[in-house]
Amino acid sequence: MAGGDTRPLRVLVITNMYPSQQHPHSGVFVSRQVRSLDQAGVTTKVICVDRESRRGMLSYAGLARRVRDASSRFQPDLVHVMYGGIMALLVAFSRLDQPVIVSFCGSDIHGQPNAPPLRRMIARVGVWCSRAAAKRASGVIVKSEELKVCLPEVACPVRVIPNGIDLDAFRPRHPLEARRELGWSEDGLHVLFYDSSDPLKRADLARAAFAKLRGGLRAELHRMWGIAPDEVPTWLNASSVLLVTSAREGSPNVVKEALACNVPVVSVDVGDVRERLDGVEWCTIADDNPQALAKAMSELGRAPRRTNGRPAVEGLRLEAVAKRICDLYEIVRRAPSHSTR
Repeated sequence: MAGGDTRPLRVLVITNMYPSQQHPHSGVFVSRQVRSLDQAGVTTKVICVDRESRRGMLSYAGLARRVRDASSRFQPDLVHVMYGGIMALLVAFSRLDQPVIVSFCGSDIHGQPNAPPLRRMIARVGVWCSRAAAKRASGVIVKSEELKVCLPEVACPVRVIPNGIDLDAFRPRHPLEARRELGWSEDGLHVLFYDSSDPLKRADLARAAFAKLRGGLRAELHRMWGIAPDEVPTWLNASSVLLVTSAREGSPNVVKEALACNVPVVSVDVGDVRERLDGVEWCTIADDNPQALAKAMSELGRAPRRTNGRPAVEGLRLEAVAKRICDLYEIVRRAPSHSTR
């Protein structure tokens, strides 16, 4: 620690995605990241805004005061907001005594161009809030280089740090073993698609690509959504290929998790997926249309394969990513001043 300070770093984490009894699947990647910071010696306290509640945007009412009160009691060294939009704006302008770091994930910078009109308009407001928060922050984390270039120039340090992967949970298993566990057929092409309600995932494109499969392939499309977090590795290992058709992404966790399990990926060119698949066998970046995606999947169906993906994500192990975040914490903490004063 700076100046010989051996006291554990104290970080107040603000998020709108975190597992709870009511929403056990929400923000699992955030909770894993927080846990990895704790294991790295950081003392954390989490404030979660329940955006899943019926209050909608009203969930953010009183957030600035809530953060100031928590900061007064917890006495953190810095505050880390783990998503952009109005939440980041409110925290960045909360008149805190501590520096604020903001992590931007994807739609908080890109918006939601594929969403219905009202949702699209709300997302545009969120993007404006993100950019204003970035200018005010003392440090910024983005999940991919693509997100970095979408931000205006800011004076604070900006680091590209993707979410970490739990390589103990996401590890290769024999696909037949996983399929038997899930009750899937043992042969054929098993296509896995992460099908949330987010229109950016473009479920219609995934279905259209699957419908274009040719060559007499016996194929099944499995929509992964709402399953328990500890079941996701089994679903991945049971799959022949992960299909990604998103219009916008930052650094999709499911791609990195698939690579950790040595599962092939067929994806459009989105977020940092091209970078993740570079040098990995049996993975394809396909053109943004059903025919190209179907062709790439059909080639895998004719000769089922496993990849060499796990070494490609070894550097994204939770512990390694936590160290990179802690390095930024120290840079921000040692800075003589910060923009949230």
